[in-house]
Amino acid sequence: MPEGSADHTAGSQILKHEGTGDLRTADDSPPTDGKVPGMDVSSHQGDVDWKSSWDKGARFAYVKATEGTHYRNPKFTQQYNGSYNIGMIRGAYHFALPDRSDGAAQANFFVNNGGGWTPDGKTLPPALDMEYNPYGDTCYKMDQAAMTAWVKAFSDTVFARTKRHPTIYTSTSWWNKCVGGSVKFGDNNPLWVAHYNSKLGPLPVGFDFHTIWQWQAAGLFPGDQNLFNGEFAQLQRIASS
Repeated sequence: MPEGSADHTAGSQILKHEGTGDLRTADDSPPTDGKVPGMDVSSHQGDVDWKSSWDKGARFAYVKATEGTHYRNPKFTQQYNGSYNIGMIRGAYHFALPDRSDGAAQANFFVNNGGGWTPDGKTLPPALDMEYNPYGDTCYKMDQAAMTAWVKAFSDTVFARTKRHPTIYTSTSWWNKCVGGSVKFGDNNPLWVAHYNSKLGPLPVGFDFHTIWQWQAAGLFPGDQNLFNGEFAQLQRIASS
């Protein structure tokens, strides 16, 4: 997508910087036993045919809601409500631009524009997308202490507004370089990790467990391909409590 695009997607910059590892053909796939297939989408997917994805096995979806404090996904309603109506467990995510405004400001913009939480058994925790800067310096010209404080401010604000700690989406390489482990976010924040490979590999520092693995940038479902690290009943519990 264009360098100046206002709509960056979960993993768009990770794919650009880290590539696809050993994924060479459509047959390359990780072990799926005991895991739940899902997807994530943005305005790039337009009006999604949710029944088709459901019929092919997708059971959850993350939908981009916002970016920075300036962008709202014009397809959010069709995607967020459509996935829910077909029966999927769905949630919203925010693409962070940490050098544009502080974490609290972006968290409030996100929650005000679709990044909410309802303990209805069908809503995933709101998610924060932390990845390579689409516009320049990998770490947004911030050191690890500043970036850690930004993530914590975002997380604390979302928690204050929704009573849920947001899921953190990232790659191990980017996180370890730009955030580091001075705060163990894994104690409270679920991890949605991107690694385009048939094997997951090391997790970001500060996380002992992953909840979702984005393992491929395209495939069976529209958008990115994901696996929930557990059975469907566990996914339902996350969406209920």
